Amino acid sequence: MALPADFTLTDQDGRTTAVLTGDWTARGLLDAGLRLDSALSSKHALEMDLTGVNRCDTAGAYAILRAGGENLEPENVQARREVLRLLELVRAAIQVEPEPTVRPGGFHALLERIGRGVFGLFQDGYGTMIFLGHLLVALARSVVDPRRIRWAPIVALCERAGLDAMPIVAVTTFFIGAVVALLGANMLTDFGAQVYSVELIGISVMREFNILITAILLAGRSASSFAAEIGSMKMNQEIDAMQVMGVDPYEALVLPRFAALLFTIPLLVFVATIAGLAGGMLVVWAVLDLSPTFFLQRIIDFVGATHFWIGMSKAPVMAAVIAAIGCRQGMEVGNDVESLGRRVTAAVVHAIFAIILIDAVFALIYMELDI
Repeated sequence: MALPADFTLTDQDGRTTAVLTGDWTARGLLDAGLRLDSALSSKHALEMDLTGVNRCDTAGAYAILRAGGENLEPENVQARREVLRLLELVRAAIQVEPEPTVRPGGFHALLERIGRGVFGLFQDGYGTMIFLGHLLVALARSVVDPRRIRWAPIVALCERAGLDAMPIVAVTTFFIGAVVALLGANMLTDFGAQVYSVELIGISVMREFNILITAILLAGRSASSFAAEIGSMKMNQEIDAMQVMGVDPYEALVLPRFAALLFTIPLLVFVATIAGLAGGMLVVWAVLDLSPTFFLQRIIDFVGATHFWIGMSKAPVMAAVIAAIGCRQGMEVGNDVESLGRRVTAAVVHAIFAIILIDAVFALIYMELDI
């Protein structure tokens, strides 16, 4: 039975002896430490008898040492060996002076921050290579044994991560096409070449804006979702439980998201192309009084399908990059909510940066190929 901490004081031959009883623990201490400190504040020659203490932890040891102060010598304490050892450990911890934290400033802080950034960049690159290795191994297993492919989550993710994004993709590219048409009409009218607004709309929408807007929207919508979903499972140790049960998380979590974006992004790019052309056609019809029939015929005659296929060729690469970045950031989440927030933000930022970089690389390649 737990007894609360208590004490009695006896004076003999000018020396004060404090006899402690009960449980000197964080739970049983109550106000005994404060009362002992007040009772011993005016005492000089001091001894302590701790043989009657049932249990003692660091909280109780700290209260005893604080009450005894400098007047309590280790040789004047009677206690069991384990209690004496605990008092020595707590006394040593009390006597340690905290080291002041020196924060570098000025140029030194700048160099340190640059160094940490470079180290973090190489560390992220190394982690990316590890992730790609796991992903390729899981993909090879699924190719060798198609029965390992999880079609149910792939279909569900195709609807949730891909098809549900169709309205926002269509609306955004519609207004992008309208803005391009309005700018082109205003600028080309000054040169009497307003009819070339059709070519401007067709090339810009089919070659760049359809895939670029779709990929950026998926980066903000799907990459963040993938990182949050997998990161939450990582925080709740569900991924560890999957590994214990022999389930590869890359096959169960990463590959379905990877496949879902690969399957749905061509459809989204096609919808974005139609919506962008519709927005441009509507503005050209309203501002320049060029009929939809003339608009479509000029698209067919002077723009052609080449630019559409150039934009469509970027779709699988963009889908792979968005899914990989979102899933990798989710796999890197720690055990706290702050880590989850940082990784979700990093997934969106990295995905958008990668999309713009890849689009620039594609533009240079097609420019060298004169396409």
